Amino acid sequence: MRNVRRGGLLAVMSEPKISPMVVVCVRGPLRKLAGGRAEHELEGATVVALLRALELCHPDASGWILDERGLIRRHINVFVNGERAHGATAVRSGDRVEVLPAITGG
Repeated sequence: MRNVRRGGLLAVMSEPKISPMVVVCVRGPLRKLAGGRAEHELEGATVVALLRALELCHPDASGWILDERGLIRRHINVFVNGERAHGATAVRSGDRVEVLPAITGG
């Protein structure tokens, strides 16, 4: 916050919020859908915000990670700095988010 004088009045102005830059890593078939790159620097305050940003940058990935309600699909695993994460998990600048499709087979 900072104080600004305007016409004899003192106004308190809040600094604009800057979303953190986070490295989002996509693996497996998701990599091809995300432009063929494994790592993406994106802005967002939560895991879901980052994944939405990824889908906006790479429309081919739309619907594969987030469902129609904007929630992470059941077959997608997300980790923040090696810890299991959910859509509402907060992220900070410098965090590393791994997005992995579940592996099935027999």
